[in-house]
Amino acid sequence: MADIVKRSARAVLLDCDELVLIKLTKPGREPYWVTVGDGLEADDETIKAALHRNVFEELSGTVERAELVYLISDTRDGGIGIQRIFAARLVSMDLTARATEFSRPERGNYEVVRVPFTPATVREVNLMPTQLAELIATNTGAIASVLDTPAHKA
Repeated sequence: MADIVKRSARAVLLDCDELVLIKLTKPGREPYWVTVGDGLEADDETIKAALHRNVFEELSGTVERAELVYLISDTRDGGIGIQRIFAARLVSMDLTARATEFSRPERGNYEVVRVPFTPATVREVNLMPTQLAELIATNTGAIASVLDTPAHKA
């Protein structure tokens, strides 16, 4: 069994009927879009805590109702990476207060964008990884339903 060398949390982040993405423009590469989120850090007590921290760092935002909807694994040096994909609703964001790492020119341009949460729009943008793009495009109704259905107490 391969070692897990990276754990990540990403959000299919909805704001009303729009999907919140980050458009990355880097020198020498075609622009591409990603969902909000990144790796688990030592201070994160849980993967959901990592999700909330990443939303705060990248958007200076908060979310509610984060529900696990998908797992992605990929091969990395020394093992595998696991990305947990959550569906979540945006509660607030203040892009003027986000982490400074997203304004460093050498990293490229990180533009927060909202796009209609429709299969056609998700397929139009160059959303990475491609398997996440396909999951979202194929399941927009189900993802929205997960967030619109009241949670039951365990």
